[in-house]
Amino acid sequence: MLAPTAIGTVDGVAVGGVIADPDPQLYNADLAPTTLGQRTWGTYNYVALWFSMSMEVTTYMLASSLIAGGMNWKQAIFTILLGNLIVLVPMLLNAHAGTKYGIPFPVFVRASFGTRGANLPAMLRALVACGWFGIQSWLGGQAIAAMIAVVWPQTAHMPGVVWASFLGFWLLNMVVVWRGVESIRFLQSFSAPFMLVMSLTLLFWMLHQAGGFGPMLAAPSRFTTTGSFLKFFFPSLTAMVGYWATLSLNIPDFTRFAKNQDSQIVGQAIGLPVAMVLYSFIGIACTSASVTIFGEPIWSPITLLGRFHQPWVAFIALIALLVATLNVNIGANVVGPSNDFSNLNPRLISFRTGGLITGFLGLAMMPWKLMATFGSYIFGWLVGYSALLGPVAGIMVADYFLVRGTKLDVVSLYRRGGPYEYSKGVNPRALVALGVGVVVALVGLVVPGLRVLYDYAWFAGFFVAAAVYYGLMAASGMRSVTVGERS
Repeated sequence: MLAPTAIGTVDGVAVGGVIADPDPQLYNADLAPTTLGQRTWGTYNYVALWFSMSMEVTTYMLASSLIAGGMNWKQAIFTILLGNLIVLVPMLLNAHAGTKYGIPFPVFVRASFGTRGANLPAMLRALVACGWFGIQSWLGGQAIAAMIAVVWPQTAHMPGVVWASFLGFWLLNMVVVWRGVESIRFLQSFSAPFMLVMSLTLLFWMLHQAGGFGPMLAAPSRFTTTGSFLKFFFPSLTAMVGYWATLSLNIPDFTRFAKNQDSQIVGQAIGLPVAMVLYSFIGIACTSASVTIFGEPIWSPITLLGRFHQPWVAFIALIALLVATLNVNIGANVVGPSNDFSNLNPRLISFRTGGLITGFLGLAMMPWKLMATFGSYIFGWLVGYSALLGPVAGIMVADYFLVRGTKLDVVSLYRRGGPYEYSKGVNPRALVALGVGVVVALVGLVVPGLRVLYDYAWFAGFFVAAAVYYGLMAASGMRSVTVGERS
């Protein structure tokens, strides 16, 4: 079996060529290395990717939850900026292989976990993405229900309208999935400028209602001591990193379409921190203003819009929220898990089928409970799953940069019996490192004296797993396993 691809070079490294006799259990067209003709994403596409994925409801609520939790606007902005600068590092490190070799995350992770063992981290990442898919669909449904209530106020207290809106928005997501990955680039290219304009419109509307930036940002910090602030700050910082912990793993799913390394590096370095801080500021400012206007912090923009009595303002803003939610749901929560599920059985599960699986699992994870309060969102959902994904990121980075020196045998990633076979397709050293990293990150939940490890769940898991993995690979004599790099 031959998988023909177009031959060319990106940054001096060959892309395309032929994967001769790939294992059908490890290969299909969606998992194959991208060809030169598929390398169409430039710097603007990656800036637009981050703006379109950052400017949505959960980012707003991520920022507003810091105000609701007691921070003032300066403390909240600092926490968000620092968290996103930190997560940008593993994001760019894992993105490198995607651009260099044109491979998606579930193929890339075979190098460290083995051709069969890669299914474990792929499923961890996929299940978290399913939870996010459900959350975004739930919020999108709430936005639709709120739009209906603007036109037809009698529906405001009808639970059936909310559930019908939720399922309708979920179905819309499935339609976009069926159209394929290129529809994502089309949506993001045109929606990013639209979302920026609409978000600024919402900001200035709240500015008018509050009576200026002075009253708008006047809400003080509710932390009276440094100790009480740090107790909230550290898990919040972990949550900021955890917010993009999923995409820091499967970013190769996007950078495999980059024209070159500079396109994705510059695009991401500009797009991620700028977009997150800009849109977070809107969430922070509007939530602070809600304290001035309504006497309480309102962390949900959907609830906030419902407090105003200007239907046309609410309707336009809710449309903006809806478009943003659709964009981020497809881009961040469908592309990755679709490839991950496809990796389980490439012959039977295509990208489209994987997307449908993602959608149904998202329903099963009951997103309405995950978003019940800002506490369950920040300290339960975000920090909790970062304990699972931080160790995976640590192992991937240690393997690619420290063990292999960025050299991979691409053909062997699609075959059994090669250098990535390890023990029957599973690298036991990666599994041990993953287990140790997860245990260290989560032990604080059951041992009160070690609670600080859970507060730093992503960091603890990342560094512990990376160190354990590198040590085990070095002890086994498997350092610098660099065979057959295409050049």
